[in-house]
Amino acid sequence: MRSDKSNPYEYETLRTPGKAAGGSEDLSTLRPMNSPRPDKPKPEEQKAPPPVLLELPTITPEEIADPEPISPKKAKKKQKDLNLFKSDHWLARNGHFATYIGLFLFSIMVLFRPYEIVPGLGFLASAAIYFAVATMAVFIPSQLVTEGNLTTLSTEVKAVFAMTLIAFALIPISRDPVLAWNVFNDTYIKAIMMFIVMVNVLRTRRRLMGLMWLSFGIGIYLSIDTIRLYLAGDFAYEGYRVGITDTQGMFGNPNEMALHLVMMTPILISLCIASKKLIMKAVYLGAAVIFVTANVLTFSRGGFLGLLISSLVLAWKLGRRNRLNVSLASLAIAGFVIIAAPGNYGLRLLSIVFPSLDPVGSADARREGLITSLIVTARNPWGIGMGNSAMFGAHNLQTHNAYTQVSSELGLMGLAAYLVLMISPFRKLGAIERELFEKNQIDWFYYVSIGLQGGIIAYMVSSFFASVAYNWFVYYLIAYAVAFRRVYGIEKNKEEEVASEPSMTLQPAASR
Repeated sequence: MRSDKSNPYEYETLRTPGKAAGGSEDLSTLRPMNSPRPDKPKPEEQKAPPPVLLELPTITPEEIADPEPISPKKAKKKQKDLNLFKSDHWLARNGHFATYIGLFLFSIMVLFRPYEIVPGLGFLASAAIYFAVATMAVFIPSQLVTEGNLTTLSTEVKAVFAMTLIAFALIPISRDPVLAWNVFNDTYIKAIMMFIVMVNVLRTRRRLMGLMWLSFGIGIYLSIDTIRLYLAGDFAYEGYRVGITDTQGMFGNPNEMALHLVMMTPILISLCIASKKLIMKAVYLGAAVIFVTANVLTFSRGGFLGLLISSLVLAWKLGRRNRLNVSLASLAIAGFVIIAAPGNYGLRLLSIVFPSLDPVGSADARREGLITSLIVTARNPWGIGMGNSAMFGAHNLQTHNAYTQVSSELGLMGLAAYLVLMISPFRKLGAIERELFEKNQIDWFYYVSIGLQGGIIAYMVSSFFASVAYNWFVYYLIAYAVAFRRVYGIEKNKEEEVASEPSMTLQPAASR
């Protein structure tokens, strides 16, 4: 029997239903015997005080992303990478659809030159000029409406403007002003105009990949035709080298064709790794294989060195977590390529070091042209005008070196702008790569940034053996790199904006 004095520690079962596991009364239904029943309201003066809201310390996104202190060297590197991106001011606005169509059609005319491949299309020989004029006529008003200026002023655009101003200023004082004007007006100014268009128009991933596929497509055509000619024993150059004689443009020379193939190969490999679809992986890998095969069959020494150095760069960057195994595998693949190459391919490569092994003596001629161009540069540091370096070469031949071509014709200031044109995008692509690797975001942007770096390295190495500073090669490649940065900045900013939006708002219970 229970005493009259209620023990506050004695409990009785409430009349509300609720069974715990095993059939026993749920503890949540028990209350002290001397406490008021839930159906009776408490007196007003006995209400519990309002909850005290605690103010939590603020945590910055930087502390979440990198909670551990970093070394001064690493902090300086991260700040340096950040400063590289601050120089770019991209506007995430749509536009330039009609301009992109004109650019796409113009690129078909320039890269594929269908009027040379198909005899019946000779009436299209002047189509490239018309497409260029129409594209610029649409681009200028569209750019003014979209962004309020004629072009975005990235570092690469400034470098191109510097080269153009120097080249134009040197025309009146060139050794041969007519020759300087013809070179300036024939190919270079068209390449610069389309470079400016590409930098401003390629503002989505779809547009970038659409134009890149034109570069891949002409490479596939050239590679298949090169393999066909080699199997047929049709050697158009020096009695043992394959060349596409159907095209008289920038791919007619086997060295320049190899330059295009070696530039695109690292990009194809990176896209193969980044692609999530098995069929696209097979397409990219197959294209890369035939590119390498055709590159070997051109017997281009510059093409081989560009392929070798860019492959080492890819292996070093893609194999961050296992550099030794990746590097050894890359060397093994390179050795297999050399072994599987034609019999005199190794002899051709040895002529880089031993010019006497070259059966036609082209190595000696190139070395003589290189020395001559260096002498011309030393005597004329301000430059002698576009195309005028051939006047000093043996048999009126150019220097066969893009760097000394620029230094002798545009002077040391022109050479500095030319180097900035290539080094700036390479550094900024490296900053994107490092940022994504530190965040462990190994995605499409990560791999393609590495592939574009490999393409730039391939050009920088291979162009040491060809006078291609004013041709389309580098301007398409650098435009791809600048457009890639723009797409990266826009898409990543959108992801950060979505991530920063709160999914729900927390409110105190009393305010609901």
